Amino acid sequence: MMKKTITEVIHETVKGWHKIGIVDQVTMHEFDTLCLPKIKVLSPKQIKNIRSREKVSQPVFAMCLNVSPHTVKHWEQGTKHPTGAALKLLNLVYEKGLVAVAGA
Repeated sequence: MMKKTITEVIHETVKGWHKIGIVDQVTMHEFDTLCLPKIKVLSPKQIKNIRSREKVSQPVFAMCLNVSPHTVKHWEQGTKHPTGAALKLLNLVYEKGLVAVAGA
């Protein structure tokens, strides 16, 4: 059983308060935004390990992330680094697996 972080516990509490009317929608939205997980910068080795763990080729991995196979190759070689939405998707795949972005 995974333990919850203090942030997760507090967020659940505030969501409960929202359900019963103690916290309004605007405050809940602001709180949701504050509780977004921090995006981690991933090394080339970590990116390759994520892809290897998911047992997919660079072209398939690229298709799932909506980037070119050339881009994935550069990320894994360290000549380019993912940013923005691509980095967020990589973090999601790192945490939850490829199924989180590619569907079941």
